[in-house]
Parts: sequence; C-alpha cells; structure tokens
Amino acid sequence: MAGHKQTKIFVLDTNVILHDHNCIYQFKDNDIVVPLTVLEELDKFKKGNDPINFQAREFVRVLDDIVGEKLFNGGIQLSPELGKLIIATGKPFSDTMIQSFKEDIPDHRILAVAEFYTKENPKRPTILVSKDINLRMKAKSLGIHSEDYENDKIKDPQVFEKSVTEVDSFKDDLIDTLYNDGFFSFADAGLKDAPIPNEYYILKGNKSSVLARYEAATQRMVRVEKKVAYGIKPRNAEQTFSLNSLLNPDIKLLSLTGKAGTGKTLLALAAALEQNKMYEQILLARPIVALSNRDLGYLPGDATEKISPYMQPLFDNLTVIKHAFNPRSQEYQKIDELLKEERLIITPLAYIRGRSLSNAFFIVDEAQNLTPHEIKTIITRAGEGTKMVFTGDLQQIDSPYLDMKSNGLAYMTDRMRKQDLFSHVNLVKGERSYLAELASDLL
Repeated sequence: MAGHKQTKIFVLDTNVILHDHNCIYQFKDNDIVVPLTVLEELDKFKKGNDPINFQAREFVRVLDDIVGEKLFNGGIQLSPELGKLIIATGKPFSDTMIQSFKEDIPDHRILAVAEFYTKENPKRPTILVSKDINLRMKAKSLGIHSEDYENDKIKDPQVFEKSVTEVDSFKDDLIDTLYNDGFFSFADAGLKDAPIPNEYYILKGNKSSVLARYEAATQRMVRVEKKVAYGIKPRNAEQTFSLNSLLNPDIKLLSLTGKAGTGKTLLALAAALEQNKMYEQILLARPIVALSNRDLGYLPGDATEKISPYMQPLFDNLTVIKHAFNPRSQEYQKIDELLKEERLIITPLAYIRGRSLSNAFFIVDEAQNLTPHEIKTIITRAGEGTKMVFTGDLQQIDSPYLDMKSNGLAYMTDRMRKQDLFSHVNLVKGERSYLAELASDLL
C-alpha cells in the first residue's frame, strides 16, 4: 500500500470518531492513522448515556473486532478494497511545534503525529481530518494538509434558504378546478421543474390564487386548505403548509426549518394536541447543549433544576396554546389531563432512551444540534403508527463540531426529501413580533 502514490494517509482527530464511529470505513483504499492520544481521549467519553458516549463505546467495539488477538506491526488491512488501519504511538514535537505551541495537550500530540507522517511519506498526501476548525488552522500553519469530515455533509444548503415556490401567471381555469374539485393532474400544470413528493406551491393566476401540494402517489396537485390546530391559526402560507403536513397521517417524517419566531415548535405541538386521540403519547424533546460546551455538572441544583432552563422554551410553547382557551374549557383541561397521565411528555432528548416510540407523535426541537448518526438512531426506533417531526434553525447551531452542511437536521432533510412519507417546509417569515423579526435579520 505504501508504494502506491495514488493513495493517501488520513490522520483522524477524536471528534471525527465521536461524530461517526464507522468513519474508518469511509476512506476507500487510503490508509487511516488513529493516534494513541485519540484512544486515550475516547476512554474519557465511554461512560454516560449521551449519544457521544455511545459513539465512543461503539468505536472501541469496532476496533476490538478488527484487531482481535493480532498485533498492529505497521497496521491492519481493513478489507481487500480498503486501506490499512494504523494506531500511531506518540511522536516527538518538532522544533517548529515547540516554538509554536507551549502546551503539551492532546490536540498538539495529534498534530505531532500528522507532522511525522507528512515528513515520513513525502510522496503520499497526508491529511489531518478534524471537525475542529481551530485545529485545522493550526495544522495548516505547520504546512500539514487538513480537512473536515465530509462523508455526511450535504452538497447544497440553499434549500434551507428559499421560501415556498410561487408560480405567477398560472392558469385561472386550473385554479378554479382546485377550488371546485380539490385536485388536478400535475401534467396539466405545465411547470418546467419536476416536483418532489409533498412539495408546496402558491399558484397565482390573473384573478385569484390558491395553495397546493404535489401528491406523488397520484401525481396530482391537491388544494391545501387553511386549518386551525388546537386554537392555533396559521398566519401565513408557510405555516399553513406546515400544518397541512403535520395533520397529514400519510406523512410520517417531517422537518420544519426556519429562524427563531417562525412558529415551528408551536405549530408542531398544536398539531400533536389536535390529534391526541390518534396517538398514545405525545413526546416533545430537545437535545441539551450546555453553554460554552460546559457539562451540566457545573450548574448548581439537582437534575431537574439543571435541565429546567433548557426545557423552558418548550413549556412556553405549551403556555401559548393553553392561553388560546378559557381555563374552564375542555381543551385547556385536556392539556392538564395529558400531562398528568404522562401522555404528553416534555423532556430532554437523552431522557427518552429506552422508551417505546410506537404510536407516538414525537417532536424533536433544536434538531440542528444533532449529528446525522443521532438523527438516524432516533428515526430507526420509530414503531408502527409513529409520526416524527424535527424542527430547528440552521443559523443557530450550538455544537462546535457541526455546521449548516453537516448537522443531522440538514442531512436527514437532504437524504429523505424524495420519499413519499417525508415533507420539508422552510419557514422564512417570522411571526413572533416585528422586533424579533428585525433582530433575526440584522443581528
């Protein structure tokens, strides 16, 4: 393998493995170097119930399956089609590194390994792979090639920036057909671009306009009516489309993206309450990403007090819905009843581990802070009759190792958008207040 000029050497940072425990199988016939420092770092993450702890444990199992009783002695071939896996012991810091970095920390030890392989293999490209932008910059300052882990990045994030498709000068007779019959064949629409399942349109004619959805199973355009969900009325076309998907039993997986104040979580919760008789349980959860990446253990109080500030926005949405009704009304009392019977549960995402997700309406808020693997883990646990809704703002990613292209919400939307049971709506117009809208746009 070392004699093949076309193959590369990839040195992996700890965060790549914590992002995807199967990452070593994604580099084709190139060799992979895992510094011993990375294994030491992984050891610190093995205990715990968070997804990052799962990734650490799984990688250790993968490594154990590969190595078994064998010694490394220059590396182990992963398969006939793949390259070698090499566990690299610590390497001495070069004079340049000693002058540049005063501290002996894991990041710098990983850099030393990458620098060693770069100098030892001048005819083969050596690349440090890291989710940490700062470490990549340090590597480049030393003349070491470095890249982000690109395997699960989406290619085109523009889908999360555009609003609903508007068609001007549309045929008035077809708009009349939608109002009278509720549908017409998509072939009659005369649109140039091929639609994706459950794509939404605003069709504007000379006399009137109509909201429509493409129904892939029947290849028809169907009319979208403005509906109210548990006292919450949609205020614009995007919210109307969101409720249409949320209330559609044939759509089992849904992503709602958009900036703060567009109503994503409020609409999802209202739709769940509207359909409470259809589901045994409504679960509303969000991942906890502590400020400045500090562990919750630093905060005072017991577990409930620690997580309370992170869950408060979800309770605020529930309060908005309750205030749409008189406290004596049946709808208001129904919410209290669902909470008391634990048929409506608002909880951190980590706390639903082991719960059955059969016949549930499951809302995951702030899903932009999840990795693609975490999203996959959640979806694959969905049982019969379960509907899953992921909401998030791709402009507000709190995880230091995720961006607009690599977060789980964007990845899931990109991979699932051509499936009949999936729908994506990007909410652009804020409805919280003019001040909130202005702040979201300008600050």
